[in-house]
Amino acid sequence: MATIVLQVPDESLVSKVKQACKMLMGVASVKVQRPTAATKAKEYDITKTAGYREAMDDIKNGRVTTYDSVDDMFKKLGINV
Repeated sequence: MATIVLQVPDESLVSKVKQACKMLMGVASVKVQRPTAATKAKEYDITKTAGYREAMDDIKNGRVTTYDSVDDMFKKLGINV
């Protein structure tokens, strides 16, 4: 049996999506699983991390190096490949 997972960010639409799924031919069951507190705690916004802020600061202040290719990068770093 195949399983399809739908993520519905708007909690008010969950019951309507559940009803719509039940109307589809061949659907054996529809289950709603809401995220637990532990699951919500694992989700984070990477833009809030210190590393992201540091990277954005580096870009803003021009502390970024670009290379034409991987070979060019190794050559400029003094690594013989």
